[in-house]
Amino acid sequence: MELFDSIRRRRLTQQGLSSGKKRRTHSDRALAASLDRSIVLRYGLYFLLALFAAVLAFNFVGTTTGGGASLRAGFSCLVAGGLCLALLEVLFRKVTQRNSHVFLVLCCLAFQLSAIWLATVMVDTNPSLGGPFKLLLVPYAFAPLILGVLLGTGVGLYAVATASLLGAFLMPQNSVLPYLVMSVVCGAVAVLVTLQVRKRGRLLRAGFYIGGAAVLVACSFQMIGLGSLADGGLLEWQLLGVEIATAFGIGLITGMIVSGLLPLLESAFSLTTDISWLELSDLNHKLLRRMQLEAPGTFHHSMVVASLSEAAAEKIGANPMMCRVCSYFHDIGKLQKPAYFIENQGESNPHDALTPTMSALVVIAHVKDGVDMAIKNKLNPRIVDVIREHHGDSLVYFFYRKAEEQRKMEEEKVQEGLENPEDLPVVDAKNFRYPGPSPQTRESGIISLADAVESAARTLQKPTPSKIRSLVDEIVFNRIKDGQLDNCGLTVSDLKKMRASFTKTLQSMMHSRIDYPKREDSSGVEAPDEARSSGRTGNVVPVEEWEKHRRKVVGKS
Repeated sequence: MELFDSIRRRRLTQQGLSSGKKRRTHSDRALAASLDRSIVLRYGLYFLLALFAAVLAFNFVGTTTGGGASLRAGFSCLVAGGLCLALLEVLFRKVTQRNSHVFLVLCCLAFQLSAIWLATVMVDTNPSLGGPFKLLLVPYAFAPLILGVLLGTGVGLYAVATASLLGAFLMPQNSVLPYLVMSVVCGAVAVLVTLQVRKRGRLLRAGFYIGGAAVLVACSFQMIGLGSLADGGLLEWQLLGVEIATAFGIGLITGMIVSGLLPLLESAFSLTTDISWLELSDLNHKLLRRMQLEAPGTFHHSMVVASLSEAAAEKIGANPMMCRVCSYFHDIGKLQKPAYFIENQGESNPHDALTPTMSALVVIAHVKDGVDMAIKNKLNPRIVDVIREHHGDSLVYFFYRKAEEQRKMEEEKVQEGLENPEDLPVVDAKNFRYPGPSPQTRESGIISLADAVESAARTLQKPTPSKIRSLVDEIVFNRIKDGQLDNCGLTVSDLKKMRASFTKTLQSMMHSRIDYPKREDSSGVEAPDEARSSGRTGNVVPVEEWEKHRRKVVGKS
C-alpha cells in the first residue's frame, strides 16, 4: 500500500497537484509505535543475532579444522548467544521495551563480531603477519563505547561480556585466553572512562586510554615482542613499532569513529547524550534570546527553575543536564502573550478586562503554543514532552476560584430578584484544567515540581527557612494528592530528597541581608541622605554636597 501511495503522490506532483509530501497521520504513528514494542519482532531480532554469530563460528572452524567440529562450534555459539540475549531481556527491561534500542545493541554486537572474524581471516590469508597480530586488529571497544555512552554504563558492560564470549568462538584455541583478557580490559576501560561524557574530546581521550590498555595487555601476553630487542636489528625494531602503532591506533580510530557516529545514532534512535544536552544549553538560542527581550520575567523564572531541577536531579540520580535544558524551554509558549503572565506585567494587568474563563484559556494556551514553537524550531523531542507535561492536567486554581466567586455573587443577585436564573454562568472545572498528560518521566516530574515551587515561593512576603520548607512540603503533597506524579516513576524516597534540595536551593536564593547602619563622617555627622540614596558613599561623594551639608549644620548651631 505504501508503494502504491508513493507512486500516486509522484504522479500528482508531476501534474502540479501535490507537493509530494505526505502528512503524518495518527495511524502512521500508531503503526510505528506498535512495531517498536512488538514482542515478535524483538525475539526475531534476538534469533537473527544468535544465528549470525553461529554462522560466523561455523565458518571459522570449518575453514581451520572442518568435519563435525564446525557443527559443534556453531551449535555452542548459538546456545551461548541465546543465553546472552536472555540476560539482555531480563537485566535491561528498560532497553528492551523499545525494539529500536534492541536493534542498536544487536547491530553494535554484530559489527564487532564481524570485525573479529574479518581480522582473523585477514591474518589467516596472510601468514607473514603472524598469529598474534590478529588480536591487535580487533576494535574491542566499539560496541562498549557506543552503547555505554548512548544507553548507559550497564549496557556498555553487557556489551563487553557478550562480545568477549561470542568472539572467543572465532579464535584459535591458543589465542582464546589473550583475546578474552584484551577484550575485557579494553572494553571495561572504554566504559569506565566515559561514565560522564559532556564533550566530544572525551571520546578521543577514551580512545587514547583504550590504545594504551591494548598495548599493555599485548606486551604481557608477548603479542608485542620485547624480549628479542636486545640482540635484534632494525627489522625487529620496525616490527615492534608497527605492532605498537597498530594496537594504539585501533583504540584512537575507534574513539574517532564513535565520535563521528554519535550524532547520527542519536538522531536515528531518538537518543540524547549529555554532549547534546550541553550543546542545547547555549543561552544564545534564538528562542531564549527572544525570551530575554520580550519576556524577561519568564526568562528569569526559567533560569531559577533550571537551578532547582538540576540540583534535585543530582540528588536522586536523574539526568541533571536534561533537567536544566528542558527547564530553559518549558515556558516558551508564553512568548505568544507575555503580558498576560504576572512575571512580565508592569502596572496594568490585562486579565482585569477578561472573564475568568477567558483568562484561564489564555494561560492554558501557553502549553499548546510552546509545543508548536518547539516543533517548528526542531527542538529535542524530550523538550517537547516536558513542555506538554510540566503542568500535567492540574487546575488553574486562581481563575477557577475567581469564577466561583463571581457565580456566588450572581446567585445572590438572583435571590434578590435582580438577575434571571438562566443567566447564571456555568463553572466547569474541566475548562480550567491543563490538557496534560501528567509527567511521564522522572525528569519531567522534577521540572513540574520545580516550576510550581518557584512560582509559589515568589508570594512569600518575608521568606524564612521554616516558611520555605512548609511551602515546598505543601506543594509536593498537593501534587501527590492530585495524582500528578503517578506516572513519572518518582519514589517516596526521591520526593523526600527533592523536598530537601528545593528547600536548600530556595533558601540560598531568597536569603535576607543585614540592615546596615547609617554611615557617619569623622565629626560624627551623618552622611547626606541624597548621597546615600544615590549610592555614593565615603570619598566618592562630591565636595559640593559635603560643603552644602556642612553649612546647613553650622547654620543650625
